[in-house]
Amino acid sequence: MSTSRPYTLRVAGDLRARIEAEAAKLECSPSDLVRRAIEQHLDGRKLLEGSERRHLRVTEYMQVALDAIIRENHPELRETLVLEADRRMKLHHGA
Repeated sequence: MSTSRPYTLRVAGDLRARIEAEAAKLECSPSDLVRRAIEQHLDGRKLLEGSERRHLRVTEYMQVALDAIIRENHPELRETLVLEADRRMKLHHGA
């Protein structure tokens, strides 16, 4: 006996199109995609592919290494670099 039950959800047309496009890309149904997204959100974790995980780890390593080099060799530039990084995040990523 299945414990799943229907749940009705209204989404704007543009969001529906994005859901359907992503589901097609991942070769799953829109319902499966929405279920996965809700589970990920509620679980508070992202399911990353191995290459994505590696990319994130390498990026973090590079940032730590660069920060150590800057602190040691050019401490006077650190605050300027952090401010510029923040400016670029807002400009390019809206964050």
